[in-house]
Amino acid sequence: MATATAGPAFAFSAVTIRGNSSARLSGFDFSYSTIPQLSPFKSSSPHLAFSPRGSSHFVRKNIFQASIDGVDSLGDADNIPTPIVLIDQGSDPSATIVHVSFGDRLGALIDTMKALKDLGLDVAKGTVTTEGSVIETKFFITRLSTGRKVEDPDLLERIRLTIINNLLKYHPESSARLAMGEAFGIQAPVKKLDRDIETHIHVKDAGPKRSLLCVETEDRPGLLLEIVKIMADVNVTMESAEIDTEGLIAKDKFHVSYRGASLNDSLSQVLTNCLRYYLRKSETDEDSY
Repeated sequence: MATATAGPAFAFSAVTIRGNSSARLSGFDFSYSTIPQLSPFKSSSPHLAFSPRGSSHFVRKNIFQASIDGVDSLGDADNIPTPIVLIDQGSDPSATIVHVSFGDRLGALIDTMKALKDLGLDVAKGTVTTEGSVIETKFFITRLSTGRKVEDPDLLERIRLTIINNLLKYHPESSARLAMGEAFGIQAPVKKLDRDIETHIHVKDAGPKRSLLCVETEDRPGLLLEIVKIMADVNVTMESAEIDTEGLIAKDKFHVSYRGASLNDSLSQVLTNCLRYYLRKSETDEDSY
């Protein structure tokens, strides 16, 4: 996969991405070999890299641009890819890693980066890669106040919702694939989940000092906070999390412990039963949003 070559640096004054128009990016220095012509949903020259002035870097291995004029036709919902937002709090000791993909439609996400900064976060570095027809953007983020990874579940949930809100805003067609498109998008999801099979909860051994909790359920705002609260109610500690939003479904994994040890069978069953009860109760709540 190609990387950028050195060249003259340019600074642009504002962020404007509309349909086929060019992009002006505030607060970023560009080094380039060629500046590509941007067009909706298409790849262009792979020779571009940029970095926020004064600190971190963002490496673009291929550059893509999305149409975000807010009035695009949704087209056939069956042909719209599944949006994926994955927050990995455990893989890097010094940063929280955020993966975002939306098939071949993902844009530069400069507005998403700005929204993360508005939450008091620093985008330490990032990459844009492609695998087949799927474009994935990966951010490494830390708290501006501490320079450390994000630990607060409330802030992790705000990060997730901020990214999803940006997907709904700049890729309005994604609302047909996201659970939150029901309330906040321009079109509710066409396909609904089967209420009888959508929630799956498992607790597995992950060594003598911690267990792995896997939760798969219907996505909704505040889901992470619900799960963490239920853990706290039964005195289970969340050590790290992988928060994976795939369209309508949340597939979350948590490393958990009880007083510095893994969960025994009895506590695992208690936690599973509590989660199942509260999550199913929320699923049947008419005002779940």
